Amino acid sequence: MAAGCGSQNNQAPATQQAPQEPQVALVSVVAAARENVPQTSLYSSTVQAKVVNNIAPQGTGRIQKLNVEVGDFVAKGQVLAEMDKVQLEQAQLKLRNDETELERVRTLLSQGGISQADFDQLELAFNVSKSSCRNIEENTILRSPVSGVITARNYDRGDMFTMGQPIYTVQQITPVKILVGISETDYTRVKKGDTVSITADALPGKEFSGTVNRLYPTMDPATHTFNVEVTVPNTRRELRPGMYARVTVNFGSTFNIVLPDTAVLKMQGAGTRSVFVVDPEGKAEMRVVTLGRHFDGKYEILSGLEEGEQVVVKGNSALKAGQAVQIG
Repeated sequence: MAAGCGSQNNQAPATQQAPQEPQVALVSVVAAARENVPQTSLYSSTVQAKVVNNIAPQGTGRIQKLNVEVGDFVAKGQVLAEMDKVQLEQAQLKLRNDETELERVRTLLSQGGISQADFDQLELAFNVSKSSCRNIEENTILRSPVSGVITARNYDRGDMFTMGQPIYTVQQITPVKILVGISETDYTRVKKGDTVSITADALPGKEFSGTVNRLYPTMDPATHTFNVEVTVPNTRRELRPGMYARVTVNFGSTFNIVLPDTAVLKMQGAGTRSVFVVDPEGKAEMRVVTLGRHFDGKYEILSGLEEGEQVVVKGNSALKAGQAVQIG
């Protein structure tokens, strides 16, 4: 017979499931321990010449002689170029005449044939001629003020020098310098005389030693860094201006807690870092930590942990706060 409107439902009621206990997580732990942490920082910069000199006379003139080419190494005082010598020869002739006249009147002065005032006037004229001749000579026979390498030549022999560009550019590359922009937070940790290490991409496998030579006194308000000038002897002239360099600065060491980097987790939606600690009841406790240096696959922990605490290093990716754990 068909079931009527008042017929009862013969299906058994659904059974309620009992709440499941959180699954025990199998983890590996290490004890939080302190060790010496090297406080080094790596900076990028560019090699610069210690000194850059532009070689040019004070005024216009015909270039009579060019003695060196780009790429030549020159010594301090070496003659690089010579200008037209007409003006110099005239100045040298006047100087010789003034010197002869001064010696003549010096004899007259000793014999009483000339006053001291007249002699002083002639001596002054001689000194002016001597100074003028020296200045003309320096601007006619052009010498290198430093030992270095010729990096530019802008004229040919016979050209008229027109003050637009220097005749030569000389760069001193023994030593070289590197300007390093260091964070203002490390300002008190750097001092003159500190030793740093340098590598260059163009010279793989080679490391150079440099010395902090100067600390600039002001900060860049945009980057909050200050410049440190590092001097590198470069006796073999391997480092060249313009090379890309990496500078490692050692600020000493600290004695802090260190953990494998696998123990540190990044909290989603935030920039904070955390670790899981196993509490005395065998449950996972989340701790927010402050990180320091990262080196050799380890993190320096500045705050958030106590020495000796058991920190999870494996099995922490899916771990939840309060979850029971089993150390394996």
